[in-house]
Amino acid sequence: MQYALKAVCFGWIGIVSAIPQASSKINVSDFPANSIIWRDVAIIGGGSTGTYSAINLRDMDKSVVVVEAKDRLGGHTETYTDPATNITVDIGVVLFQNLSVVRDYFARFDIPLERVGSSSPGLVTEYVDFRNGKIVSRYSPPSPSAALAAYGAQAAKFPALKNGFYLPEPVPADLLLPFGDFVQKYGLGPAVNTIFSFAQGLGDLLCQPTVFVFKNFGLGVLTDIDTGFLTTAHHDNSELYKKATTELGADALLNSNIVAMDRSSNGSVKIIVNTVSGLKLILSQKVIMTIPPKLNNLFGWDLSTKEIALFSQFTNSAYYTSLLRDTGIPDNVSFVNVAVDTAYNLPVFPGAYKIQPTSVPGLRIIMYGSATALSNDHVEADIIATVQRLHSVGTVTRPVTTPEFAIFSSHTPFELTVSPDAIQNGFYTRLYGLQGERNTFYTGAAFHTQNSALLWQFTQALLPSVVWNLTAS
Repeated sequence: MQYALKAVCFGWIGIVSAIPQASSKINVSDFPANSIIWRDVAIIGGGSTGTYSAINLRDMDKSVVVVEAKDRLGGHTETYTDPATNITVDIGVVLFQNLSVVRDYFARFDIPLERVGSSSPGLVTEYVDFRNGKIVSRYSPPSPSAALAAYGAQAAKFPALKNGFYLPEPVPADLLLPFGDFVQKYGLGPAVNTIFSFAQGLGDLLCQPTVFVFKNFGLGVLTDIDTGFLTTAHHDNSELYKKATTELGADALLNSNIVAMDRSSNGSVKIIVNTVSGLKLILSQKVIMTIPPKLNNLFGWDLSTKEIALFSQFTNSAYYTSLLRDTGIPDNVSFVNVAVDTAYNLPVFPGAYKIQPTSVPGLRIIMYGSATALSNDHVEADIIATVQRLHSVGTVTRPVTTPEFAIFSSHTPFELTVSPDAIQNGFYTRLYGLQGERNTFYTGAAFHTQNSALLWQFTQALLPSVVWNLTAS
C-alpha cells in the first residue's frame, strides 16, 4: 500500500495549493482484493444529481458506487427534526417544480407529495432594514404581476435554457447584460423583489449576467407561483434520500473522499478513496462528476489542461441556512430584509434574506446570502447580531433572549458563474464538450441550475449516453 499512503500525504499537501496535483498511475496490485470495488460507474457526489444518477443507473441494470464526503446523501436537501415535538423542518431544498420527473421519482419510493402555494395565510410580514433593525416605514412591495408577465415574455425567447446552457450563437446581448441593466431596459422593476425572493443564493442579483437569473427563475417557476409547487406530504424532503441510502446500501460510501484518480485509459477508471473503513480502490468503466467543479474541490483528480482551463473560470456566491431558537419573535411574524437607499429596496449583502416562522413554535428559519464565501463563524455571528438589533431598537418588544442555533448549514460554493466575456466566447459549448471525454460525464448545478426538478431532467437526458458508452467501451 506504499502508493496509497503517499497519495494520502500528497492529498493533504495539495490542500494549500490553488490547483490540485495530477495523480500518478495507480497500481492495482498495491491493493488487496477485499479493498477493490468493481463497478460500471463511479459517481462522485451524493447530492441531488448524484443520488438520482445512482438510482436510475441501477434501474437500468448497471452497477454503481457513490462517493460522498458528508455523512448523508441529499446535498442541499436538509431536514431538521425537532427533538421536543418530532416535527420536521426542511432547511435546504424546500419546494419542487410540479414536473413529471419529480412526481415519478418520489412515486418510485412511495413518497406522497402535496401542492403548496406561495402565500401563508395569517402571517404578518414586516419589512425591516436588517442593518439597523428598524421597520422601513411606508414601504410596501410593488404589485409584480405585469412586470412578471413582461419578464416571462423575455424568458420565453430562450426556451432551451430550461434544458441546460444551450445558448444561441452568437449569444444575444440581453443574456449577457447585468440583470440590473436588463431590468431597466424592459421596465421590470416591480418584479425584482419577487425574483430576488425566489432566486436566493445568487449573491448580487443586479450584477449577475441575465442568463443566470433566467436559469434560476425561469418560466416553470413563474407557472408554479400561480399553480403551486410540490413538497412531501410528510414535510420531510430528506425522506427521498434516506430511502435511496437504504436501497444503495454498501454502494453509498459516506464520509469518503477521493485521494487519487486515473482516467487515462479508455473504458477504465481507477479511483483511490479514503472511507470510514480505510482506503478502497474503485475500478469502473465510467465516472460521473456531480460535485461543484471548483479547483479547490477537486484534490486527487487527474485534471487535464482543458479541465483546469475551464473549471478555473468559475466563481461562486455563498448561501447559508439555519434554524434559530429563543429569538423572542412572535410565531406569526416574518421579517423581510429591505433597504431604503438601494435600487428596488434590495437588502445590502452579506446579510439575511428574511427571518420566518416554522411549523415548530419558537423556531425560526433564516436564509443568508453573500456574493463571496464567508466563514461559518462570521455568518453565525452576523445572524445573532441581526436578531439582537431587532430587540435593541424595539422592533421586537418581547424580553431580550440569547438566540441559539438548532442547526446551521453552509451551502457554499453555491451558484457557479463565469464572466459575460467567457459566455460570449463559447465557455458553455466547451464545458459541455467535456461530456464523455476521459471516461467522464458531468451533471450538477454548475452544468444547469440550482433546481432539483430541472437537474433531474438534465441527468435523465444524460444517462442514456453514459449507458451507451459502457456498451461501446
